[in-house]
Amino acid sequence: MSSYQVRKTPGDTAWFRAARFGMFIHWGLYALPARHEWVKNYEKTPEEEYDRYFRYFDPDLYDAREWARMAKAAGMKYAVFTTKHHEGFCMFDSQYTDYKCTNTPAGRDLVREYVDAFRAEGLRVGFYYSLIDWHHPQFPIDVIHPRRDDPDAFEQNQGRDMKVYAQYMRDQVRELLTNYGKIDILWFDWSYPDQHGGPGKEWMRGKGRNEWESDKLIALARELQPGIIIDNRADMEQDLWTPEQYQVSSWVRHKETGELVTWEACQTFSGSWGYHRDESTWKSPEMLIRMLVNTVSCGGNLLMNVGPTARGEFDSRAQNALKVFEKWMHFNSRSIYNCTMAEPDILPSLPPDCRFTQSEDGKRLYIHLFAYPFGHLLLKGMAGRVAYAQFLHDGSEIRMTEGKVDHFSEGAAKGDDLLVLNLPVVKPDMLVPVIELFLK
Repeated sequence: MSSYQVRKTPGDTAWFRAARFGMFIHWGLYALPARHEWVKNYEKTPEEEYDRYFRYFDPDLYDAREWARMAKAAGMKYAVFTTKHHEGFCMFDSQYTDYKCTNTPAGRDLVREYVDAFRAEGLRVGFYYSLIDWHHPQFPIDVIHPRRDDPDAFEQNQGRDMKVYAQYMRDQVRELLTNYGKIDILWFDWSYPDQHGGPGKEWMRGKGRNEWESDKLIALARELQPGIIIDNRADMEQDLWTPEQYQVSSWVRHKETGELVTWEACQTFSGSWGYHRDESTWKSPEMLIRMLVNTVSCGGNLLMNVGPTARGEFDSRAQNALKVFEKWMHFNSRSIYNCTMAEPDILPSLPPDCRFTQSEDGKRLYIHLFAYPFGHLLLKGMAGRVAYAQFLHDGSEIRMTEGKVDHFSEGAAKGDDLLVLNLPVVKPDMLVPVIELFLK
């Protein structure tokens, strides 16, 4: 068994750490302008102008069953769907607002279809819920609000009551955790208590646990859904740490205690979470696979985002990216599921340009070849520890020698603790080939 002890939290994270790979879905009215999910903020769009997206929101091609099939084929084990993003638009039939999908030409509960479809495919279901709401009339104007630079912003802000808005959030979270069956993850986003408007605009204060009334919000969620996994973005430590758009180089640790934590890297295929028609920084196939491997090699999960179009489909670029995972995971998922960071005494043997993952039971070690070596792969300190070696994609044997490289050159590597894997000269037809070692 893995020797790593992970910080205990209220939720059930055991299944989560075994799953390792999930789908994030950012979808809302911002799919119509198709210029980033923060378009309302970036362009400081007035409500009456943004309302045109509400009037024309009609995802007639939305088929949640097809989304679920693509997620499953890509090797994803769970999904997190945006029930409400910062724009305030609700993708579910909430009784507490008229600003919802059932009042648009869509005319149906889009969250319901997501839950039913993904659950039918055997995938765990999660909800993203934005703590920020640029539409709600009681949400106070602050430094990231679209109305922040209006000449009369201070006057507009008068009378807004954060307590009324906090109750609105609790009411909606009650709906989400009551009306859709068992929900596995609740992903709040996000807190910024230390931000303010600067000289003359100190009243534009950021928001954190006190404003959200996070203690009440989280207590409600745990009452309704015992065991649910909750992230820490409501400015309160919970189950899940979530580094965003960043690749860590070691297991994420608790800032105060130094304990290892349950963590998840959330990433995008391109530079935007929501559908962005003209965005061009799409990640290469090699980068996508390396991100997944690197994350698991550091004991974490990867939550990979898709931003559906306004008509309700994954565009061709997103589908192609999912197919990259599908092809690779078909052969190599054993090095991802139920795997974690290699044991501390094994890590020093890691060759250059490689990543280790190790099965939770400790019996198998996986070497992911980010750069394919010529002839031999040298594992110092591993002599006598490996019973058998093979390529994971086809189960073909990799011959081993111990103590030295079997080669006539006087400069060949030697060492009593050296394990040498003898590799074919031609790299297998795999973006990142994986070697599976069966440990003694």
